[in-house]
This record gives sequence, C-alpha cells and structure tokens, in this order.
Amino acid sequence: MARTLRLDAVLIQAVIAGALSFAHLHDLAAAAGQDGWKAWAYPVSVDLLLVAAWRRMRTEAGNRDAWLWFAIALTASLGANVATAGLLDMHHVPAWLRILVAGWPALAFLGGTLLAHTHTPTLEPDPTPAPLEEPDTEPVPDLTVERAPEPAPELPPAAPTPEEMAPEPTVVPVPPVPAPSAPAVPVPPALLDHARKIADVHRSQTGAPIDAATLRARLGVPPALADSIALQLA
Repeated sequence: MARTLRLDAVLIQAVIAGALSFAHLHDLAAAAGQDGWKAWAYPVSVDLLLVAAWRRMRTEAGNRDAWLWFAIALTASLGANVATAGLLDMHHVPAWLRILVAGWPALAFLGGTLLAHTHTPTLEPDPTPAPLEEPDTEPVPDLTVERAPEPAPELPPAAPTPEEMAPEPTVVPVPPVPAPSAPAVPVPPALLDHARKIADVHRSQTGAPIDAATLRARLGVPPALADSIALQLA
C-alpha cells in the first residue's frame, strides 16, 4: 500500500510540473510571434526531445549525444519557465528571443533524428572460449605395496644338435702367388755405365738412391728400359 501511495504522488508531481512547463513554453512561443496551433506544438517538441534524450541516456550511459540534447531541451524548458516569471516583458519580446523560438523546430528535428539513428557499437564476444582452469589438487600417494616380480624358472639346457656336435673345419691359409716379373729389357753396357754415373751423382747430392722415374727423366729412355736399368743399379 505504501509503495502505491508513493508512486501516485510521483505521478501527480510529474503531471503538475509537466503542465506548468507546457503552459510556460506555450506562452513564450505565443509572445514570440508563434500563434495558433504553432504555439501549442513548441512545448510538445521540447518535452518529446527531453524524454527521448533521457531514455537514450538510461539505455546507453556513455552516449555523449544523448547528454548534449538532454541539456539543450532542459535549457529550453527552464528558460521558458524563468522568462515567464516576470523577468521578461511578454508584450515586447527581444529580437534574439524571436530568432531562437523560430529556429527551434530545425534544432529539435536534428536532435530527434540523431537520437533515433545513432547507436553505440556493441562489443562482440570473443568466439574463442577461455581455457578452463584446472583445480589445484594435490597428488594422492599410492598406498599399495609394489611386489617385486618373481624370477622366471630356469630352463634346462637344450641338447646339442648334430650340426653343433660336428667339428669345425680348419681353414688352411693359401700362400700368395707372386706376380710374374716382367721380362728384363736388355741394357747396352755403355748406357748402363752412363746411368751408373748419373746414379752416383744423384746419391752424392741427395743421399738416396735414384728411382726409376728420375732415371728415365735424366736418360730420356722408355719406362721399361728405365725400370731394367734401375733393377741393375740397385
């Protein structure tokens, strides 16, 4: 019952305040040269803009446009209330006030359009689900006693097969076959003496016997003859 009485009192107070504000706006519009039905349309325009901005402020708290148009409509309503309180000569309204009253319809139309078609973008939820947090659970110690595996029984050794009992064959090494020596090329005695002198000079200079390649280069003979001379000088 108490809630019903308080609600009725609020409604009555709102109706009285709205009626007074409506009358003040009508009187100001009529004094500014807006006669007939136009004087009644001004308070309706101001109150509708005020209500639209208030509803947008409640649904979208961060909408700055709603706060701006709410302040403009509230200033228009409050200004009309103050102007008709005897501070303004209603029979001689100044020119600037006539301009404001005449320009109000365009301003109210702009505010209503912006409030009706401007929406605050909503943030889309992240499609990726958040990872589930695993509860912090302490590991439960295993109280079961582990039994050592029993050793497998030893099997008796298997009997040897006839192949295993047979003696292993002995491997007789085969002596290497010497490579057949190339037939010695006959060397003239004069060429052999000259080669021996060259070999002595080479030994005295290097301290090592002369090889077949060096001897062939010094004498200018074929490889086979150089090999035969080197074998005789060795």
